[in-house]
Amino acid sequence: MKLSNKSQALHDLIAPAVAACGVDLWGIEFLPQGKRSLLRIYIDKAIDENAEPVLNEDGEVELGRGIGVQDCVLVTQQVGAMLDVHDPISGEYALEVSSPGWDRPFFQLNQLPAYIGHQVALRLIAAVENRRKFQAKLLSVDLENELIQVEVEGNHVLEIDSNNIDKANLIYQD
Repeated sequence: MKLSNKSQALHDLIAPAVAACGVDLWGIEFLPQGKRSLLRIYIDKAIDENAEPVLNEDGEVELGRGIGVQDCVLVTQQVGAMLDVHDPISGEYALEVSSPGWDRPFFQLNQLPAYIGHQVALRLIAAVENRRKFQAKLLSVDLENELIQVEVEGNHVLEIDSNNIDKANLIYQD
């Protein structure tokens, strides 16, 4: 679950602008696509279970949780202005800002412990037991040794090195 050098540089550049907007930087995806690249930024907010519902400036009721349209607009403006000044991406690019959503992608190992017991989809760099793609139940996360344990088909437990994970995301279930 390591970022490319370009993605890491963009992450480091963008993080202060996102924090200034009062939200957390969940992760970024930088997809160079010829003449027009894509920079996708995922933002998140801590859930405040005790927050009173409030009416925002768009007339929407906010319950003190989650990312709203206004958060995305603010981050887009802040990050867009910062990118215009520093110009870290050559050529044209599209900037997208959104919440991680129900099927949130994971960008760092320390994002996983909150989802132990949930189903995750994994795409690996190198095959484990002749497979590169898994849908599995996340059993444990060892931050110190950078390992995760997952349960696949019928109680079969696999231990996976986090450096072997190309992509990981939550599988939403009711």
